[in-house]
Amino acid sequence: MKIVLPGGSGHVGTMLARAFHRDGHQVVVLARKPEPRPWRTVTWDGTSPGAWTEELEDADAVINLAGRTVNCRYGAKNRDEIMRSRVESTKAVGQAITRCQRPPRVWLQASTATIYEHRYDAPNDEATGILGGAEPNAPDTWRFSIDVATAWEKAAREGAAQTKTRLVLLRSAITMSPDVGGPFDMLLKLVRLGLGGRNGNGRQYVSWIHESDFIRAVYWLIEHEAISGPVNLAAPNPLPNAEFMRDLRRAWGTSIGLPSTDWMLEIGAFVLRTETELILKSRRVVPGLLLDKGFTFQFPDWPQAARELCERSRQQSRI
Repeated sequence: MKIVLPGGSGHVGTMLARAFHRDGHQVVVLARKPEPRPWRTVTWDGTSPGAWTEELEDADAVINLAGRTVNCRYGAKNRDEIMRSRVESTKAVGQAITRCQRPPRVWLQASTATIYEHRYDAPNDEATGILGGAEPNAPDTWRFSIDVATAWEKAAREGAAQTKTRLVLLRSAITMSPDVGGPFDMLLKLVRLGLGGRNGNGRQYVSWIHESDFIRAVYWLIEHEAISGPVNLAAPNPLPNAEFMRDLRRAWGTSIGLPSTDWMLEIGAFVLRTETELILKSRRVVPGLLLDKGFTFQFPDWPQAARELCERSRQQSRI
């Protein structure tokens, strides 16, 4: 297959490009600052169609992952960049597809599981899940994230409406791999320092997906031509933060994990120039559509996934 990955130079994009390249597929990553890779990298500006649009001709899939990192403080400048980098790049991909003589068969568009409501009582699937933004007493930063997610998906839907290319919206949970600098790597560093206790009251749900299942789900979505619209990419068993961190400590073989209160997290987030939403919002998201259509997870439960990821982290540290 020919796979084009706009914005594919980050954590998730590199993970996918590596897997597709390993499996013998033709991979093209569109990046603002291309770097030497085993696969092709092509320059794009992420805002408007250009010479890069030719890369989409005859593609089996375009997987748009472009967007500024949300691991920052949500000041006015960063908010503007977070929103524009997602909406403008998505519009550019849609415009590029309309110009193709032989357009991609499917457009997989990054979204986020954060689009759902902060809740403890029931899981959110694609059919019955409640979109967030109207929760009482929700911080302004949480509402901003919902605004970004809805604008992101809206831009993709409007772009796809002008084409015959199938659109899938990837409402992804945190993708866990042992890659340096990724979410799992950051969590494991806390555990190794003895700081891997519960965050806040520990009741907030953590939705996650193992690297292997994320890649397999993307393959599955490319192959299943009847699937379109929002798809939750998350393991079927989210769990409260306190249990999530406990299982990670056990997988690493550490018993001590100092908890972090809300005020400690606020100070830490300020010092590290990030937001506590990434830790304190309850994301109870499940893959209803994937399960209904017969997709099977290799890592449905966090303890099993955490053990496998910890083992690979140990192996990598020995290299």
